[in-house]
Amino acid sequence: MDAQKLLPVAEARARVLAGAGPRGNERVPLAKALGRTLSEPLYAQRTQPPFRASAMDGFALKAADLESLPATLKLIGESAAGHGFTETLKRGEAVRIFTGAPVPEGADAVLMQEDATLDGDTVTASRTVVEGRHIREIGIDFADGEVLLPAGTRLGPIDIALAAAGGHSKVAVARKPRVAILATGDELVQPGEATSADQIVASNSFAIAAFVRQAGGEPIDLGIASDDFAALETAVLAARQAEADVLVTLGGASVGKHDLVQSALTNEGMELVFWRIAMRPGKPLIHGRLPGPLGDMLILGLPGNPASSIVCALLFLIPLLRALNGDPRAADDPSEPAILGAPMQPNGPREDYLRAKLSRDTNGLLLATPHDVQDSSLLSVFAQSQCLLVRPPHAPVAAAGDACRVIKLSPALL
Repeated sequence: MDAQKLLPVAEARARVLAGAGPRGNERVPLAKALGRTLSEPLYAQRTQPPFRASAMDGFALKAADLESLPATLKLIGESAAGHGFTETLKRGEAVRIFTGAPVPEGADAVLMQEDATLDGDTVTASRTVVEGRHIREIGIDFADGEVLLPAGTRLGPIDIALAAAGGHSKVAVARKPRVAILATGDELVQPGEATSADQIVASNSFAIAAFVRQAGGEPIDLGIASDDFAALETAVLAARQAEADVLVTLGGASVGKHDLVQSALTNEGMELVFWRIAMRPGKPLIHGRLPGPLGDMLILGLPGNPASSIVCALLFLIPLLRALNGDPRAADDPSEPAILGAPMQPNGPREDYLRAKLSRDTNGLLLATPHDVQDSSLLSVFAQSQCLLVRPPHAPVAAAGDACRVIKLSPALL
């Protein structure tokens, strides 16, 4: 297959996401809901605030009593948070009130404490207020039965606070997708183990497991499989026994003598969806489905080079996990506009993802400057990068300052 016939990135992502959705739902306590995705809309079970509340420390009164200044009112009581004043306020009267406390019946405004002088039970106002001033009306935040959060919301700290305020102690969320991760290759050893002269330390599986957690999944480490069919078949069985929704293999995705992953998966019954994409790095990516009694186990066979593996995880694995979590925006384009920080040569027939530094120019625009060395085996270059600079197939020569698109490696960057 020549480069012209490789599957475009956008089409490959669409195929990975086709039909992907939550594999089940569960209810979890709010204390364990951070990062989980709502499987159904969350409705308010109460009205907030449930009473007219003061937004200031001061005096609850009738605005009409302050039409002529200075105005003198009689202090008849106090309203504090959790301890409201229960009588009805009349003309010429005031109630000392604190932020969050119920506004007494008959009061229609709150005068800030700095605009009044208290002498015994006499309040002297030095400023007028309009009706409704500094009063939070019933339901100004939300009303009973109102949708607080739509299905598909990935719960952050503020979302969890809103759910609690709405009366929820538990929420319905998508079950975390279970992702089995298998590193392959005779050359690999685990960190901390002794290496021979022709071995290297396995690192990709740690990045992939972190991406899985970050995207709301549950990683399952299957360790390292040697380059033989028996070891690969044993690993596939382990993934089935772990009831994995996704099996991610690392390495062995190409067509070399020792690249056995695709053949082993095919022997196990994998239905191949596609193999090889018009992208750099990451061309030999495998995607398929392995039928089983509990449903299809989705397969992503990532290349073994660290940069290739990580780029493929960003472009395909993370959107897949978002879809399995019920995120309605899983298929959104992850890129955003920026400008080039350096000139670029013409691009070839594959979509290019260059590791780049990200900063801002004097106008505040995102500025992407690619590293000079882009070898797909280099993790140190990735660690020094803040984004991937996306260059379309056959992109022409570009000058510094030209428009481009980037994918931030952390959404919070810059």
